[in-house]
Parts: sequence; C-alpha cells; structure tokens
Amino acid sequence: MMDKGKVIQKVSSTRAFARVAPHVMPALDHAVHRLSGGRTMISNRLLPGVVLTSTGARSGRPRRTPLACMPEKERGSWLLIGSNFGKAGHPGWTANLRRHPDARISWRGTDIAVRARQLEGAERAEAWEELLRFWPPYAVYQARIERRIRVFRLERRAET
Repeated sequence: MMDKGKVIQKVSSTRAFARVAPHVMPALDHAVHRLSGGRTMISNRLLPGVVLTSTGARSGRPRRTPLACMPEKERGSWLLIGSNFGKAGHPGWTANLRRHPDARISWRGTDIAVRARQLEGAERAEAWEELLRFWPPYAVYQARIERRIRVFRLERRAET
C-alpha cells in the first residue's frame, strides 16, 4: 500500500495536475489564507507555503502570490522554486523578484520583510539537491521543460 505522501507526489507530477492546479490552487489559497488570518492555506496540506507580496516588475504594483516553499530552519530563510508546475514559462513572480528583490512574506500568520536572491552556480546546485529530497516532483517538472527552473532564497531584512 502506497503512503499518502507518495500518492500526493505522484498526482502532483502529472500533466493534468499541471494544467488544473495553477488555476485552482492560488484562488483557494488566497481565500483560506484570508479566512484563517494568514495562518494556513489549502496547499499547506502538500507543502509548507508562504504568501509572497512582491512589486510587479512592469506595473510597480503589489502582487500577492501563494507559493510552496522549503523553510531552511538552520538559516532562518526560505527557498522558493519557480517550477510553474512544469509549464514552459517562468512564473511572473520570479520576474518581480529579479527586478525588485525586497518583498514581504506571510509565514504562518506572521508578516516578514525579506530580500530575495536568485541562486546560481554551486549554491543553486546544492539547494536544488535539497529541494529534490524535500519534494521529488520538482525533478519531473524540470524534465518536462527546456528552461532552467529559477530558485530563490528569501532572507529576513530590516524593516524600512
């Protein structure tokens, strides 16, 4: 008998999930996040998550995006993965962080000022290996697409 976690990982690796989830999960996450006072989201049943508030790369307006993350407890930081469920294009929030790295996250009901840094080279390779141990479907997403999935580390910053 397959454990629940493995079943969820298998389902989340399918192309059908990749087609449906981007349209359904963010709306559900926004609603549950708002109703719970920022303490939880539906997707937290799959992976830990944050609501990222970034500045739009083109619009300059605040953009709120619920995202899965990998908390790095020993560093006090979070990794965000621009997998876009294995779809061809980079998700918009990655362009926002590249242009405006100062952002905010809601993490378990706490609003935190962060600075994002896109990981490259050996640092990215090390983080990617950790991410694959944390959530193996990221390997399936990467295999489906030609682009290289962007990985960001969010670190706390002083309030401005």
